[in-house]
Amino acid sequence: MPNTSTPGRRPDQPVAIVTGAARGIGAATALRLAADGYAVAVVDLDEAACAATVEEIGRLGGRALAVGADVADAVRVEAAVDRVVAELGPPSVLVNNAGVLRDNLLFKMSETDWDTVLGVHLRGSFLMSRAAQKHMTAQGWGRIVNLSSSSALGNRGQANYAAAKAGLQGFTKTLAIELGRYGITVNAVAPGFVVTEMTAATAARMGLGFEEFQESAAAAIPVRRVGTPQDIAQAISFFAGEESGFVSGQVLYVAGGPLC
Repeated sequence: MPNTSTPGRRPDQPVAIVTGAARGIGAATALRLAADGYAVAVVDLDEAACAATVEEIGRLGGRALAVGADVADAVRVEAAVDRVVAELGPPSVLVNNAGVLRDNLLFKMSETDWDTVLGVHLRGSFLMSRAAQKHMTAQGWGRIVNLSSSSALGNRGQANYAAAKAGLQGFTKTLAIELGRYGITVNAVAPGFVVTEMTAATAARMGLGFEEFQESAAAAIPVRRVGTPQDIAQAISFFAGEESGFVSGQVLYVAGGPLC
């Protein structure tokens, strides 16, 4: 039975799983956690796309494993986590970063657009968390970090994405209540404007050049610049560490200033 009275400590050879880690925020997070001493499972829909992240971690002296999995598929999620346990060890950190965009105004949005976004973000985070937490409870130590977004506060053309990212905040707070007794903390990071392929796709949807889009966004951000994947990875690193053990159920907006 898991220890519910005295939380454990981080394993000597900790393992982290990062979903959507082939590029962008996920890749930056995988690299940061590897630098923090974790062996990292780099999970993405296309296993071959994870090669660059895995190779870079290896070049820097870390251990990493590429794993292909559809996080919205329960069977594939269980198989992916089982493979991580077999090849790296039981996970003590899970970063639910996998995401997709299917932007459109409500009257143009298809049911498939809605289901796809909710499936990857919400169902995917649920399935991955359910599969990983049993290993964390057995260790008496764990960290789950969910990727929300400033879009959770509402964003034109993103009813599906905003609903999913807001849902992840409620999911985060509930898991924090349920899993805290097992030495597991659960928090969320909500990025503002970050330069990724997804924000480039948003610019294209709006008919704007990406440089123009970034300049416009930066002008409205108090620190007068847009975010980078590394900015988000640093926040995730804090939540994944031992020093954050008394922080749980929180949503940290990493957006260059307050959001109104």
